[in-house]
Amino acid sequence: MLHFKLSRLREDVPALLKLAGPLLIGQLAVITFGVLDTAMTARYSADDLAALAMASAIFISIYVGLTGVVSALAPIAGQLFGAKRYSEIGEEVRQATWLALGLSILGCFILLNADHLLAISQISSDIEDKARLYLSILALGLPASMGMRILMGLHNAVSRPTVITVVQLIGLGLKIPLNLLFIYGGLGIEGMGGPGCAVATVIINWSWLLMTLGFVLFDRFYLPFKIFERFSLPDWPRIWTLLKLGTPIGFSYLIEVTSFTFMSLFIARLGTTALAGHQIVANMGTVIYMVPLSLSIATMTLVSQSIGANKPERAEEIGWSSVFFTTTLCIIIGIAVWVFRIQLLDLYDPPEEVKAFSIPLFLFIAFYQIFDALQVTAAFILRAYRIAFWPMLIYAGSLWGVGLGGGYLMGFNVLGNTPTFLQGANGFWAGNSISLGLAGCLLLYLFRRTAERYEKTHPPVEL
Repeated sequence: MLHFKLSRLREDVPALLKLAGPLLIGQLAVITFGVLDTAMTARYSADDLAALAMASAIFISIYVGLTGVVSALAPIAGQLFGAKRYSEIGEEVRQATWLALGLSILGCFILLNADHLLAISQISSDIEDKARLYLSILALGLPASMGMRILMGLHNAVSRPTVITVVQLIGLGLKIPLNLLFIYGGLGIEGMGGPGCAVATVIINWSWLLMTLGFVLFDRFYLPFKIFERFSLPDWPRIWTLLKLGTPIGFSYLIEVTSFTFMSLFIARLGTTALAGHQIVANMGTVIYMVPLSLSIATMTLVSQSIGANKPERAEEIGWSSVFFTTTLCIIIGIAVWVFRIQLLDLYDPPEEVKAFSIPLFLFIAFYQIFDALQVTAAFILRAYRIAFWPMLIYAGSLWGVGLGGGYLMGFNVLGNTPTFLQGANGFWAGNSISLGLAGCLLLYLFRRTAERYEKTHPPVEL
């Protein structure tokens, strides 16, 4: 049965916004890191910027896959928090730490032996050396990143995202001076160029971890969770539970990232103007995406807590309220993006030919918001129910198959009957938009069936 009542929006939306607000600020702070790295390295040299771009693409692909696995802690801990089984949260955190340690070793091995990945680009040896150094430095910070992801999952699960946001904003404040120091040099330190960004990032990653651990150690709020009460050896059944949920989540993240990465690689064949226009629109889309993403994370928290409290009908109500509110908000954002497309483009101040190329792509961004809101909200709701395998298959079929495959056919007019408007970069954006719409519909159907099945097998608590 579909549980959605407009009257519930008055209760659900404020709760969602209370959690999503700090999450959005934190997400934007993290995005700003990449913007600062790109802008400051670009002033150093074109070679360093090329090395940064290539190394970042490799690192992000590895990072999102590995951190996606440990993000399974959030819905599991959220259900335990809703069920008031607080001490078990501490055990889950300890087991997630063991999992993160193993994944960190794997990730570091890949980052330190990335020669085959770097060779794909066939760039000059100087740029390849800089990219290799960049990845080697980031390997030193990967364990801290994995540990921080566990603490983020914990804080989201217990409705305390503000702690993470404060720490992220402090890190953002450190980023500019550290970048200046290690990219350009100073205080007796020789400038490193692009790899200096990695040094700054590693320092901030370990600072984030230590600051957040400080909150958890000394704030009485965390005492019921008994995180540091005892040492736990690896509990393989618990770790296996985390892996069963986290591995498909990690692959889902990887599918999303690689679908955009390959989209950019294909569009690069159309020339520098096409690639520049695509990058501007893609960057804008990434910033806007933080709105539905933050609301979706907040939704997962509230739904998982309701499931843990054995209130399945309430969990479904929150889910549908979020779908309605998030999609409506993103429709408004999409309309605003189309109406103010010229003003938004002027913020990037691109050459006139790039601006002219980019304007038609804004039509896809406007529609894109609707489909993106549907798919990301449904995906995070399903994670609250501990459903991740089928969403992973849906993402693979839609984003890789329909999005990239369909975009390739339209963009390069492979079949010879593609309308002119859907050729070139427009075709790739159209394919991606259609794929997200398909994923959204399938994920919403899966949510509905999952909620109905869950209510039948878990009768609600009688008040």
